[in-house]
Formats: sequence, C-alpha cells, structure tokens
Amino acid sequence: MRELIKQRRAAQVKTALATFANPMAEALVAPLPEPAASSPLLATFVREAYLPFIRTYKRSYSCDVSLLNNHVLPFFGGKHLHELTKSDLVDFINTRRATHKPGTINRVIILMRYIYNLALKWETPGVQKNHVSGTPLLEEGNKKERFLTSEEVDRLVYCVKISRNPMLKYIVPGLILTGARKQELLKSRWVDFDFDTKIWRIPMSKSGKARHVPISDSLELLLNSIPKTCEWVFANPKTLKPFTSFFYSWDTARCQAGLDDVRVHDLRHSFASFLVNNGRSLYEVQRILGHTQIKTTQRYAHLDQSSLLSAVNEITRAAPNVLGEGSRPQHLPDITKAQVLRASKASREPTRKVCPHELEIIARAEALRAGIAF
Repeated sequence: MRELIKQRRAAQVKTALATFANPMAEALVAPLPEPAASSPLLATFVREAYLPFIRTYKRSYSCDVSLLNNHVLPFFGGKHLHELTKSDLVDFINTRRATHKPGTINRVIILMRYIYNLALKWETPGVQKNHVSGTPLLEEGNKKERFLTSEEVDRLVYCVKISRNPMLKYIVPGLILTGARKQELLKSRWVDFDFDTKIWRIPMSKSGKARHVPISDSLELLLNSIPKTCEWVFANPKTLKPFTSFFYSWDTARCQAGLDDVRVHDLRHSFASFLVNNGRSLYEVQRILGHTQIKTTQRYAHLDQSSLLSAVNEITRAAPNVLGEGSRPQHLPDITKAQVLRASKASREPTRKVCPHELEIIARAEALRAGIAF
C-alpha cells in the first residue's frame, strides 16, 4: 500500500514539473470544454439589434455607423460573438496602427466594448463574457492646447468685425465670453436666456443633459446688440436658421489676424485659461464649462503658476516670523539670558587640569548613556 502511495506521489510531482516547464501541458491534458451555444454573427447582431437601439437615443449615431462600416464589420463582421479573442483585437490594433491615428483605434475599441456590454445585458445566446473588456487604449498624445493672449484676441475681434459674414462679429465674441461649444452657441434661442437671473440655459449639452451658464455683463451687452430677427440668437440672415457652418468666414478672419493655427474650439480653451490665470478655481471653471469630470478641467491646472506662486507667498504674510528668532512663551525661562550667565560664570572660573583617569570615567559614562559597550 505504501509503495502504491509513493508511486502516485511521484507521478503527481512529475506532472507538476512538466506543467511548470510547459504551461500548455495542462491545457493539453485537461478535457476540452463543451462548445458554447451558437451566437449570432457580429454583423447580424449590429444590423438587427445594435443599430435599431442606438438610433432612438444616441446623438453620435452617424459616427457609430461610420466606425462600423469602415473598421468593425470589415475586420470582425464574419465572426460569431463568442469567437472573438484577445488575439483578434491585438491583430486589429497592430494592423490599423500603420494607417490610422490612435484616437480612431480607441474609438473602435470603445464601440466594440459597448456592443458586447449590450449583448450581455440582453442575454444574447452564446455570449458569456465581454471579450473586449480589459483591452488597453492607446496613448493618443495629440491633444492640442492653444490659448489666445489678450493681444491676439484684440486682433481677432478687429478682423471678425470687418468680415463679410455679418454674424461673425457676434459669434466669435460670444464664444470667447461664454466658453460654450460651437453648436451650443449656434443653436441657442432667445428663450434660453433669462436676463433677470442672468442664466443661459443650454437644453442639450454634450453630456445629453441641460446645463446653465452665467450671463456676464459683457455677454449681456453683446446679446442686446444682436438684432432679433427670429427665435435663434445667432441665426444665418439668409435662412433665419442656425448656421450649419461658418468655416470660410472664420478662416478668412483668423488668417487676417495672423492666427492660422487657432481653431474655433480654442476659443473655449482660451476662456478657461483667462479664468484660471485670473485666480478662479478649477471647480468654478469645471462648472461653467460643463465638464462632468474634474480630470477634464485638469488640463488647465498648469496655467495657474502665477496664482500658485502668489498663494504660497501668502505663508510669509501669515507667518512672518517663521525665519526669525521667534517669541519666547511666558512660562519658559529666558534661555538666552541663562546662556549668557553660564558663559560669564565659566569665564570667571579658574581653569584646572583634568587627569587622565577622570577623562576615562567621563568617556565610560557617556558610552553607557549611549548604550555602547565600552
């Protein structure tokens, strides 16, 4: 019996060593899992379930359709949902990196992850886990940060006022004074502005929710100067509808101002930089810009160096004696006076020679006090 036990233990050790040397050995020995129930093709699921669903609510529906047609379906459309592997995703990323920017690849990965989340939520047959979950996104590193100076704003304002587009002289200052997104401003109505409470209500922001922007005195002056021809504040005079685009007039004005590299969205960045550099907190900037997460506003944190230097210098005014001699508490003796008395007493005492035995005793006492074996 003992011999049989020894043989079994030896076999177990041998199998463990083989598995350690070859990690695939265990998979080869282990029984194969039962095949998963057949799941629909990814292309079928997208066409029959995903697209009809997002059409009802998603504002970026057309963007999703573009990503699906150009990336997802050509690469993964012929696979069943349960057949997708991590290797397939890695192959897709490596293939697309040669021809596309990291931001495009990341949007495809995020879209795929959402598709699988919906498949799990709807209990699609054969789908037991999200195969895209955990796939790391690529580092984009292409976020442009362009902030206008006061002098550049002056040049830009002059050029938009002489533009052939009569509304550009209202649109550009409106963007600078509010920090609003382009479409938020272009689709604003007069009923959205409450001049009594000085609040501009944006019914539909990027997050899909309404947000509120304070109406500054300068913005109120600007709004009062705009002729009211229809319900839209910044309407196209020819159609009395919001502009679909004002790029050509904007491009002409920025080039005349010598600001060829400035985009319309940079006016929003500049609004934030003006606030931060004038001492406003990131929390205030977050609320005004409508950022749902503070990390989005953190990009403007480095602009506040002058304010931060002023803030740390406040400690000198708050505690002016931090580098001085300090003030003696009343319950403590005057240490300085005691030191002077000891020094004067020591100067009056006659010096005497210290014998070697006395020095040895002092050294031993110091060593014992320090815990050192002598």
